[in-house]
Amino acid sequence: MHEIAIFFENIIISIGNIYRDSKSIYDTFGSILAIMLAYKTFYIVIGLFFTRKFKKTNNKHKYGIVIAARNEEKVIGNLLDSIKKQDYPMKFITIFVVADNCTDNTAKIAREHGAICYERFNDKDKTKGFALQFLFKNIEKDYGTQSFEGFFVFDADNLLQKDYITRMNESFDSGEKIITSYRNTKNFSENWIASIYALHWLRSVRTNHRPRSVFRLATNIQGTGFLFHSEIVRNGWKYTSLTEDRALTADAVSQGYRISFNNEAMFYDEQPINLKIALRQRLRWSRGHLLAFLESGPKLFLNIFFGKLFVKLNWSGEKKENKKVTFKGLILNIIESIRHRFASYDTLLQLTPIVLINLIRWLIVSFFIYSCYCYTNGINNAMLIGKSTYLLKLIGSFANININISPGINSLLMGFLLSFIWRALYRIGVYFENIWMAIYIFIVEHKKIIPISFWKKVLYCFTWPIFDIIGRYTTYIAVFKNVTWKPIPHESKVTIQDINKSKKML
Repeated sequence: MHEIAIFFENIIISIGNIYRDSKSIYDTFGSILAIMLAYKTFYIVIGLFFTRKFKKTNNKHKYGIVIAARNEEKVIGNLLDSIKKQDYPMKFITIFVVADNCTDNTAKIAREHGAICYERFNDKDKTKGFALQFLFKNIEKDYGTQSFEGFFVFDADNLLQKDYITRMNESFDSGEKIITSYRNTKNFSENWIASIYALHWLRSVRTNHRPRSVFRLATNIQGTGFLFHSEIVRNGWKYTSLTEDRALTADAVSQGYRISFNNEAMFYDEQPINLKIALRQRLRWSRGHLLAFLESGPKLFLNIFFGKLFVKLNWSGEKKENKKVTFKGLILNIIESIRHRFASYDTLLQLTPIVLINLIRWLIVSFFIYSCYCYTNGINNAMLIGKSTYLLKLIGSFANININISPGINSLLMGFLLSFIWRALYRIGVYFENIWMAIYIFIVEHKKIIPISFWKKVLYCFTWPIFDIIGRYTTYIAVFKNVTWKPIPHESKVTIQDINKSKKML
């Protein structure tokens, strides 16, 4: 027994002796990650002042609108009404709905509102992607997907501003083949859960969509409210994973497409108000993002170094034309190569589970190896309250407590405890620092947000950081849990007329 104790003690001491080198590697790797992500600070600055503008056009393109709906009888009529009231000529628009495993009157209501509705009953393949795959197969069979120039994708709970299609048509007419739009929230003030989702979508507008559109990069598609060229579904819809939007984004960028954004095309959707449902949805997102990283990450990584060397075909399955190279063409090709490589890099970082990487780093170095170091060398003047955030620096200036413990088992246990305390205090400090983003959003987007009382805004600013906390822990869980797709219930009776009326009252 004594020999076993000595054996494990020697292991602990050996591990503790590599702490300084491990900490150096830990810090270096953290610095590299910070440098790799530093450009996103530039995005925030650009997003504050700029977004891409599109010229008005008299050209009218022919579009199909596709909607996947499961038991959405309470909301789908309001969406279809908002489509019918568009200022874009309806002769260029055809609405398709797939009533997916519905047990209510979704199909009946869709048909009553003028949509072409296909009913699907398949309890095995449940994701929205499978429903869209079924819908596009039927569109191809009955109408031909290539008889339309492009397709809009909406969820049944969406509502469109009157000029939505007109604004998106301007982007499409400019030559863009994938465009997403301004996502607002119709039940923003219903409770704090809905508000953190709403603020997340508006954060995406300012920190992702606007700056990327300026630089002609590729922003990320976010589930609904986007338009794509019909060539993308020439061979059908193939994105059937838990998060079909991430899969489409990654695949599009890997093939050289850019994904633009129209800041003037606004639609509204409904956010969850039940914490259990919100957690279930976020877990699905997290699992889907991990799968998208595994599926498309390697292609994006190769694109960073080799550009379009491995992109032989476009979505249509046809070889790209070989044009005579001129000096101007050569310069444009170089610029396009740089754009595509950086867009691949940017998209790869979006998919990379950095929160998971940081957790593993912390568990190995800051938790385990550090505690072994404490066992070997003891704890000498370790600060109970660190200075890793502004909040902790402030607290530490008033309450600076140092820990001293001799080498041994007590020092090992205290090392474990200190690691947890420092991590928890760091996260609390980050929580309060992140409140500024909600304040920023309420200021810069105040004209577009539905009326909300001042005190609710204060509350939502303080609850906002919970959104990212949920995302962090659902990512941890998603590594081990097999997640299945489940529908999100929508019950809001708000119409686009209600929203516009409330804004006029400001």
